[in-house]
Parts: sequence; structure tokens; C-alpha cells
Amino acid sequence: MTDQSVRRIFGLETEFGLTCMSSGQRTLTTDETARFLFARQGHASSSSNAFLSNGSRLYLDVGSHPEYATAECDSLVDLLNQDRAGELILQDLVSDAQVAMADAGVKGEIYLFKNNTDSSGNSYGSHENYLLRRRNDFAGQLDSLLPFLITRQLFCGAGKVLTTPRGVQFAFSQRADHMWDGVSSSTTRSRPMINTRDEPHADSDLYRRLHVIVGDSNMAEPTTLVKFVSMDLLLRVLEAGKLRRDLTLENNIRAIRDVSHDTTGRAKLTQSNGRTVTALELAQEYLELVKNYVDSQQFVLSPEHIYGLELWERSLSAIATDNTSLIDTEIDWAIKQRLINLYAQKHNLSLDSAVIAQLDLCFHDTNPNRGIFRLLETSGQARRLTEPNDVLVAKTTPPATTRAKLRGDFIAKAALVGCEVIVDWTHLKINDATQRTIICNDPFASVDERVEQLIAYL
Repeated sequence: MTDQSVRRIFGLETEFGLTCMSSGQRTLTTDETARFLFARQGHASSSSNAFLSNGSRLYLDVGSHPEYATAECDSLVDLLNQDRAGELILQDLVSDAQVAMADAGVKGEIYLFKNNTDSSGNSYGSHENYLLRRRNDFAGQLDSLLPFLITRQLFCGAGKVLTTPRGVQFAFSQRADHMWDGVSSSTTRSRPMINTRDEPHADSDLYRRLHVIVGDSNMAEPTTLVKFVSMDLLLRVLEAGKLRRDLTLENNIRAIRDVSHDTTGRAKLTQSNGRTVTALELAQEYLELVKNYVDSQQFVLSPEHIYGLELWERSLSAIATDNTSLIDTEIDWAIKQRLINLYAQKHNLSLDSAVIAQLDLCFHDTNPNRGIFRLLETSGQARRLTEPNDVLVAKTTPPATTRAKLRGDFIAKAALVGCEVIVDWTHLKINDATQRTIICNDPFASVDERVEQLIAYL
């Protein structure tokens, strides 16, 4: 949006699946593979947890999952570029790791997957961050967001061939079956849809951060865009006190599974008031709520918001009319479903075939020369929104309009002069006898005289 009053900070954290294979057999454990992967990064930063010159954070998460967190973005274009740049950064680490493995006489090829489940049934996440103005009724509003998060998999799901009590079937979401709570301060023990740990990485008197951890990792850039556009617009409704409280569900955990398992969108959901609706009907209510609010406020929408809103509406229409050709180059689950259906028909395979399971997994391979989705994208069968040159720039350059520029410039200068520094989302510190430290609590500030002086000191 062009109006400065509706600027928002966005961020996206992605945990990647990691394995090393040779001739169909695993040659290294995940821990061993991760050590090779982060060898260069660890040498450069004395840690496998580092902030980079583009303002992002790259680290090794629990379970030896590489995790990339984008810099703070107030533009959805920047967010898409930063997210895509993360894949390139990790692919560079993979290339270096392959050389190190060859030098060490270790056979195998490293595979990096942008997905949410492994063959052992473990799940790892994709977390969205949205900066909100602090308000006293925040906790009370969260229950009204949950039905939206439960039904948005109709247009944000990554798609998965899933074994259920009713057999093997195609589902909307990879994460839905791994959710065990609606709202919680935990991220692992109860695995909620929304994490409420109050950690804004900003002035806590002014802001708090909405941390959404129910989403799937998306390969298609339009899917990532519509995920953030829809939430951003719905949060405008929430911040205006217009979010309806009568849409809450009787059982959120059962509902998210039921919605995922019924790709017709007609799963029956019972609301807290006893009303029964389909997933599609409930999703449509949230869409209409947003459209009516946007119309009433006469927002000046950015081109990204216009496209995202249109894609949101078109996705629901595609499901309602059973015409997924309307979205099967833009929405992850529809792209994958089309691919799997065509392949299964051509080779006379059922969904429980091991070949289909392999196809499902390889869809998420981030290697641009091997990953099935990336090959579809290159051939024009999946829509790309970013420009390759912009993504290359985003590998090393932070967004220019947020705090990330201060951090990125500081890190780049420290690397240039060989000075050891300590950095997190809000702190910039020179690790020498002076221990000079700057706290940057305004995520919207891309200019700060104190930081300029600190860089000059370097």
C-alpha cells in the first residue's frame, strides 16, 4: 500500500529439509550433512548462527534444519526477493559443502527441500511475522483469526500426498496434521497455529509481533504473495476493530485437519455458535469481510495487493467450480496436484505408489537444475513474480527502507575491514575493547546517525 499510515513490517522464516544420498542410500546423517553445509558459514562467523549483509539471519535450527529468516521488509516485493535470495544463499553453501565432501573422500549428493515433512513423519515450519501496533485487546482478537488460518490453506497450502485412515489421498496442507493447539507461547511442545511469545524485536511499548507458525512453505511466489496479502489486509480489519467475533470454531484442531483432507472445500465445520458451514463458505466470509472493509476505507492498494486480492478470490472460485485450471500455475497445491494427476495417469500409477511419493518430495527440491517445481517455473508452467537480477541483488543487499539497511551496512563494513561484531535483530555491537553498542528499536528506520557514526568508527 502506498499510504505511509499502513506500512507494516513483514518477515518470513523457512526451515529446510536436508539429506545426503548416493545411489539411493543415505551416506551421511542429517547432523553430519549440516556440519559440511555450515562449515564455510561457521568459519566466517565463528558460529552456525549469523546475520548476513542482506539483513537476514541464517542458522541451524533444532533437528539440524537450516533456517533462513528474511530481513525486515515493508514491501512485499522485497519480501519475495529476500525469500528467493535465501534459497540461492543456501545453494551456495550446498555447492561449497559438495567440494568439502569430495576433498574428504565422502560420497553423496546433498538435497535441500523447501517443504514441511520428512519420511519419518517429522514436521518443520514456515513462520510468518507481522508487526502490529500494541493494543490491549490483542489476545482476545486471536481466536477470530484462527478460522481464517484454518481455511486459508485452500489458497496457501503446499499440497501433499497423505496417508489417512481413509487411505492415501491428496491434501491441501503439509502442516495441518501437525498442529495441536490454536494459540500458545510454545513453538514445539504444543505446536500452535499462533505463537504468542511477546518478542517484538522493536519498542515493546509501541509494537508487538504476530508470529504465525501454521503455514506451509511455498515454492510458488504467487502463493507466498497471496498468503501475506490476505493476512495483511485482514490485520487492517482487526486493527480497525472490525474483525467479526462470530466466526470462531468449536474445535480448531479437528477443523484444520478436516479442511486439509477435503480438497473440494466442502468439509463441514461447526462454529462456536452451533452453526455449520463448509470450509469454502467460511473462507468466502473472510474474503468478503476484507473486500468490504477495503472498499469502505478507499485504500490505495499496491499492485501486489491488487493481484493478491484477485488471486485469493479466484482461488476460492476455482475450488467452488472444480476448475483448478484457473490457478494451477500460481497456487502450490494446484500446481502439484496437476503434476501428480498427469504423471499418475500417464504411467498408470495410484497415489500410494512410491514413485508418486518421490515426485511429491522432489517438487520441493530447491536445486534449480533438478527440483521439479523450479523446472516447471523455468518452462513457464508455474508463474514467477521476481526478477532474477533483483534476487541476485537481494543476496547481499538489504531492503532500503527498513532497519535491515542499518544492520546490513554495518555487517558489510565490518566484513570489509575484518572487524568482529555481534549482531541481532535490534543490537549492533563492535566486539573490541570499546564494546560500542547501538540499540535499534525502530524497525521502520533505515537512517540512524548513531549507526553511521559506528560504521565510520569501523
